[in-house]
Amino acid sequence: MYSYFTLARKYIYYWFTSSNNKGHGVHSPFVFDFITSILNDKKEQPPFIIIEQLRSQLYKNNSFIEVEDFGAGSGLIKSNKRRIDKIAKSSLKPKKYAQLLYRIVQYYKPETIIELGTSFGLTTAYLAKANETSTIFTFEGSKSIANISVQHFKELTLNNVNISIGEFSSTLPEFISKKPSIDFAFIDGNHRKKPTLDYFKQLLPLTNEKSIIIFDDIHWSPEMESAWNEIKQHPSVTLTIDLFFIGLVFFKNDFKVKQHFTIQF
Repeated sequence: MYSYFTLARKYIYYWFTSSNNKGHGVHSPFVFDFITSILNDKKEQPPFIIIEQLRSQLYKNNSFIEVEDFGAGSGLIKSNKRRIDKIAKSSLKPKKYAQLLYRIVQYYKPETIIELGTSFGLTTAYLAKANETSTIFTFEGSKSIANISVQHFKELTLNNVNISIGEFSSTLPEFISKKPSIDFAFIDGNHRKKPTLDYFKQLLPLTNEKSIIIFDDIHWSPEMESAWNEIKQHPSVTLTIDLFFIGLVFFKNDFKVKQHFTIQF
C-alpha cells in the first residue's frame, strides 16, 4: 500500500491531469453520456437515506467480532478480534462511490450482478436497490462479517441478494461453473495484483459487450496499479474510465480502437 503522503500526491496529480467532469473535450458519445447522465447526477434517491442510517449505526458500534482475513497483507489466513466501527470505517465504500455504483446500475440496468467483497453489505444494498429486477451474487470471506450483512439485507427487505461465504478461490469458481454470463461486477475483495488479475480472467468468459467490471482502489498500491494497467491492455477491453479510487472496464464491440479516459470525480 502507498503511504498516505504518496497517495495524496498521486491524487493531486490525477486531479490536475484528468479530464474535467463536465464532458468538455470528451469526443466519445458513450463517455459523454456517462459523465452527464451518471457521473454528474446528484439527485438524492429514497434508498440512500435508510442505507446511510445503517452506515451511521456501524460507525458507532464498538462491539468486537472475530474476523478471518483473506485479503492483502494477511499472509496466512488470520483470525482476530476487531471492532465493528473500525472495520466499517476502513472497509465500507464511501457513500460518494456507493451512490455512483447505484446510478450506474440504475442507468444501465444489468440483470446479473457480482460483488466480490460484501463487507457489511452497504454497497450490496445500493446495487440491489438500484435495479430490483436484477440478481446480486455477493461474496464475503469472513463469516462473522457476512452474518452482519445478512441482517442488513433482512432489515432492508432485499430479496434479490444471494451471498456466498468463504475464500474466493473456492466460492468464485463454483459460481462461475454454474453461471453462463454476467452483466456487472464490482471487485473489492483482495487488493493484490495476482488475485485481482485472477478474478478478471475468471470473469472474462462470462462477459458480453454490455458487461461492466469495476475495480476498487486501482491506485492503492504499486501492485494494484500494475494490475489495472494489464487489464487496460487486455484485447477484450475496449474502454476504461479511471476515477482514481475506482476503475471501470467496458467491452463494447462498436469501438474501433481502445479508449482510456481519466475523469475528475
